[in-house]
Amino acid sequence: MSDILQREVLVALSPVPSGSTVDAVLDQLQRQVSGGSWPVGERIPGELDLAAQLGVSRPAVREAIRALSHCGVLEVRRGDGTYVRSSADPRPLLGGVAHASARDVFEVQLAYDVQAARLAARRRTPADLERLEELLRARDEATGADEHGAAEFGAADARFHLGVAEATGNPVLIEAMRFFIVRLGETMRAVRLDHEVPEAGPARHRAVLDAIIAADPDAAARAAAEVVEPTLAVLDALLGRGEER
Repeated sequence: MSDILQREVLVALSPVPSGSTVDAVLDQLQRQVSGGSWPVGERIPGELDLAAQLGVSRPAVREAIRALSHCGVLEVRRGDGTYVRSSADPRPLLGGVAHASARDVFEVQLAYDVQAARLAARRRTPADLERLEELLRARDEATGADEHGAAEFGAADARFHLGVAEATGNPVLIEAMRFFIVRLGETMRAVRLDHEVPEAGPARHRAVLDAIIAADPDAAARAAAEVVEPTLAVLDALLGRGEER
């Protein structure tokens, strides 16, 4: 993209109102793509330029770019910049994930985790197993039950599940999990604080990793299902109870 064109694109952006979320930044970037200011295949302006033009922090721009990258709209090329891959608008999908219920999240997690565990058992490398051991240890050690501890636990749990997906070597599954993982971490934090909803403890997560170590895809898939299904069953019951009232 020429310097002149970049300057014209930057002028088209409007400062984001003070206190706005990353969503406001994402909306501005998506408008550039959908409106044709940033055509497919073109490199977009850098994070510093975007942050200055929008009047936001660089991390806010980076988070918006990451969200659009996970949806396939943008592609970050290390050392080269960020390029437009698609003009599709992922905001309805992003909004649906952001407002999903805990049951919605666990239903999706069940589908992802079972397939991820099955593939990981077939394809994992020694390096994958070493990393999964570290991630599981971190999850087991995140025991806090207050707000801060629950947030740490949710993040540690999400990292372990993402680690299993990464051991599959399937780029589509990995990117789907990376997109989903923030919402999963938030949901696990809420579950940790709600004593009426159980979360699978260390033993069930250990069973998933043991099956992956043993290179047993069927056992890994069963173990992954047993991690999610008890919590999902309680959420179904609670939702049914709420509907009866």
